[in-house]
Amino acid sequence: MTDDVLLVHGGTPIEGEIRVRGAKNLVPKAMVAALLGSAPSRLRNVPEIRDVRVVRGLLQLHGVTVRSGEEPGELVLDPSHVESANVADIDAHAGSSRIPILFCGPLLHRLGHAFIPGLGGCDIGGRPVDFHFDVLRQFGAVIEKRADGQYLEAPQRLRGCRIRLPYPSVGSTEQVLLTAVLAEGVTELTNAAVEPEIEDLICVLQKMGAIISLDTDRTIRITGVDRLGGYTHRALPDRLEAASWASAALATKGSVYVRGASQREMLTFLNVYRKVGGAFEVDESGIRFWHPGGPLNAIALETDVHPGFQTDWQQPLVVALTQASGLSIVHETVYESRLGFTSALNQMGAHIQLYRECLGGTPCRFGQRNFLHSAVVSGPTTLQGGDLVIPDLRGGFSYLIAALAAQGTSRVHGIELINRGYENFLHKLEELGAKVERP
Repeated sequence: MTDDVLLVHGGTPIEGEIRVRGAKNLVPKAMVAALLGSAPSRLRNVPEIRDVRVVRGLLQLHGVTVRSGEEPGELVLDPSHVESANVADIDAHAGSSRIPILFCGPLLHRLGHAFIPGLGGCDIGGRPVDFHFDVLRQFGAVIEKRADGQYLEAPQRLRGCRIRLPYPSVGSTEQVLLTAVLAEGVTELTNAAVEPEIEDLICVLQKMGAIISLDTDRTIRITGVDRLGGYTHRALPDRLEAASWASAALATKGSVYVRGASQREMLTFLNVYRKVGGAFEVDESGIRFWHPGGPLNAIALETDVHPGFQTDWQQPLVVALTQASGLSIVHETVYESRLGFTSALNQMGAHIQLYRECLGGTPCRFGQRNFLHSAVVSGPTTLQGGDLVIPDLRGGFSYLIAALAAQGTSRVHGIELINRGYENFLHKLEELGAKVERP
């Protein structure tokens, strides 16, 4: 299907300005939060990405009115008439998204029951949904596994509980927050994720009337309330997309001004970017990223949960590291299968070797489990255009970066997957002078 293919003529630095809007990892979750309210909510800085369309469709199936607001990128969500949705319609709308599982808590509070179809998402390692259901059971939900998915009921009002996450999972933390705010009593969540998008979701819920405290030891306490209202909120900018464009500027020896990028949420990335040899300049409207000339530096890097180096920053930066002088070491500690994308880079001329051992200062949970989760990148190497099949969202954007940096033409298959998290990325590529075309 040629509609899902992009020809990239590489070897030209990308230069210019693009804008990032609200974070993919916050906006759909804030939309789900609107289900909890007794009044309309207003969400601003919403990007036009597939995950937003999926959640909008699911909300509308459940009786929520969703319309555009007065300013571009604004949604007004009115949950006054929440109702049950047809199972087949839910399945059709959900597609490969994992977001429907976050509807569980809000729907149990509003309707007393919920249905969740089989879930998809990027194939980058285990993200077991079983833990979500275990959490919901602790709140008092009754779950029945059916052939087409999971059916949940709340015979009585959900009750607060004490939960300790085995790993600070973002999705599990979101599930607890969206369920605990209307549950009876206090919920204590330890070893919680504390990403900026989690903090922003807490801000959304607090605006609605929730009582939530976040301690410095990764403990979140939620005191359930009887009723929540609506919210008006401007989503924080997408730091993951901003870093992707920054890595693209570095790999192609270009310069990109990312309007909307925020320094505070990118402190860890910016430090690493500078160590590699990239340059950046922050002003009140965004951040300019560029390659200052001269060789790039090899580095040792470990991904980690926030405030560490985010796993979603890793894949785009690895492409830039193929152009650095010496041996770079990358230890992926968040998703066990996230380095699989490097085989295509090797076919383009990169020298990347994967290892099962923890090649970093910190032993991680994958070290004894036979996963190829560490990489040694030897550079600089000249990349040649190739035939690329996009494996997942961030890996897909990384292939675009590699194709832009490579000599010759690349044929990139599966570009629709990139629309999940990158708003108008084809238009942005053209704005930056990239030579891309549909076959």
